[in-house]
Amino acid sequence: AFKAAVLIQCWYRRYVARLEMRRRCTWRIFQSIEYACEQDQIKLHNFFSYLMDHFTPSSNKERDFISRMFVTGESFKEAELEKYCDYESIKVPDSYTGPHLSFPLLPDHATALLEAFKQKKQLHARYVLNLLNETRKHLKQLPNITHVSTCYSEEVTVCGDLHGQLDDLFLIFYKNGLPSPSKSYVFNGDFVDRGKQSLEILIILFAFLLIYPKEVHLNRGNHEDQMVNLRYGFTKEVMQKYKVHGKKILKMIHNVFCWLPLATLIDQKVLIIHGGISDTTDLDMLEKIKRNKFMSVLRGKERKESSRNVEVQEIIEKSKAEADPPAANKAEPSLPVQPQPAEAPSMAKKLELSRWVRQTVQEQMERCRRVVDISESEEDEPTCASMVSLADGDRPRWTHQEEGKQILDILWSDPMPQEGCRVNTVRGGGCYFGPDVTGKILEKYNLQFLIRSHECKQEGYEFCHNRKVLTIFSASNYYEIGSNRGAYVKLGPDLVPHFVQYQANKTAHTLTMTQRQGFQISRVEESAFRALREKLFAHTSALISAFKACDKDNTGRITLSNWAMAVESVLHLGLPWRMLRPQLVRSTEEGMLEYKSWLEDLAMEQRSQEHIQSSLLEVIYRNRSNLETIFRIIDRDHSGLISFEEFHQTWKLFSSHMNSELREDGINDLVRSIDFNKDGNIDFNEFLEAFRLVKQSQ
Repeated sequence: AFKAAVLIQCWYRRYVARLEMRRRCTWRIFQSIEYACEQDQIKLHNFFSYLMDHFTPSSNKERDFISRMFVTGESFKEAELEKYCDYESIKVPDSYTGPHLSFPLLPDHATALLEAFKQKKQLHARYVLNLLNETRKHLKQLPNITHVSTCYSEEVTVCGDLHGQLDDLFLIFYKNGLPSPSKSYVFNGDFVDRGKQSLEILIILFAFLLIYPKEVHLNRGNHEDQMVNLRYGFTKEVMQKYKVHGKKILKMIHNVFCWLPLATLIDQKVLIIHGGISDTTDLDMLEKIKRNKFMSVLRGKERKESSRNVEVQEIIEKSKAEADPPAANKAEPSLPVQPQPAEAPSMAKKLELSRWVRQTVQEQMERCRRVVDISESEEDEPTCASMVSLADGDRPRWTHQEEGKQILDILWSDPMPQEGCRVNTVRGGGCYFGPDVTGKILEKYNLQFLIRSHECKQEGYEFCHNRKVLTIFSASNYYEIGSNRGAYVKLGPDLVPHFVQYQANKTAHTLTMTQRQGFQISRVEESAFRALREKLFAHTSALISAFKACDKDNTGRITLSNWAMAVESVLHLGLPWRMLRPQLVRSTEEGMLEYKSWLEDLAMEQRSQEHIQSSLLEVIYRNRSNLETIFRIIDRDHSGLISFEEFHQTWKLFSSHMNSELREDGINDLVRSIDFNKDGNIDFNEFLEAFRLVKQSQ
């Protein structure tokens, strides 16, 4: 009996260990592919940034197009934005059966919204715009770092990423209760993208924010960014749900996003930020930054301001040329006589020199703005952040790059077990920070620990850095049904974290514990390897070159060790390929792999879904996400169509980058050839088909 018990125990431990290994490998696959996609987004964004910086507009029309297309947002004053999003002119028809809102909002309004969204109803565009307008007004009065105290409520509940998964939010409210004067919540960013009900989540959170402004707190995440929304689905979701007023709703949402607070501080001891910190994180600077300048953290207003400065200079020079004859030598009447700047301080005094340069530039810019009547957006009324700046008149003036890095680091960074701080090359943005960086920040600001989100965790939460950094993630089944639990954390006056885990999936709830574990791992594993095979297929050409480099004698066969090294050299996913090999390589002979037949099997698997030539399908798989993002960038009004004018100006931008001149009639012929149905616009299917035909001809 004793031997039998030991045998059973050994068998069970071996089974659990293998199960855990399968789960970890599956997790690595999902996470590696997700982060590689984020890298692609930043690379694509940097490419367009390069184009913009190296393109010289030849006319005001081109300059206006470039500013609308690649700059992070149009400059709206308060009155202009309200006029643009005029919700009062939108009538609600009698046939509308959804919830009705009136302001100020009451708890009954929030309850009505919850019930309506459970029944798959949609809030009318008039109410959406009205809600966004009121939310924006409220957020403008909040500081960059919100201060919360547990003295006024029994506990504070902190939720992590939701990513458009409304069922998770419903489950949180069911388990923990709705926001109320005795139930405070902090939602730590990434409300949108990936999931299909991002807009509903925003509406619910904004409604509770207005009803309970002292109990509901929202932090900005890295997905509260208009450039990220173009790639990960939120822009598309809004335009599909609101085809008539979607553009106005998007404009208001992105303006609201840039006013979201950057962090929350509980009892001056627990700092809540979306991503993380770096060795240069400065909470004092974060408190004084004008956060609304950064509509997209990936691309702030730095280029916008530089391009505007060029325009200002051109306008001034033009006005001078028109007002003064070349031979005349008189003062410009429209410009006051400007005193010459004082002699520059000694180079030895670098700090003094820096202040002198900044002050001189600011003075010159201010004069230029007055001349051409240009004013910064959102300057009509003082905000909380601007009042902080005014109160501290002697504070150092930071560059736009320094401010942008502060925000980028707290929204995009991840912790690492090693000491130090280094660039986050996996995501492409932010940094990796070690336990020593965490310790220094905690000591400097007298904090107990940090709460962050930004990373999916299998159990919904995870401690690191000697329990000084807590990651909380609230979107369950993030990669696939059963892939992970969601969680939220509750903090009382003692600031001891209490966790609640959940999984918003009806199928898994009907299974026993053993069935659930086996079902979930098998399903998640199958989904992960399917995604990995698609990734391998998308890089077929590069893989063939890598395999041939290992196959010196041109036998068509390579060792499994060489196969693993070649695959990693192409995909750069950091996966344990030797361990994954049995799931990816079905048959081998004498430890050798016939790589051409293996790649043909991959192609057959993908071709069974789409009847396209293998080489073309490979290219489309590899580029579809980038192509869709490019299409949405060009389609600035988010109509789902690119006008001939938009395409014309975009092609001039590309041709200038590639040093290939194309005449006006040539561009017109090109755009007409892409417009297959001859309706005067280019939709995404036409855009993709043109790409496919070009690759086929090559």
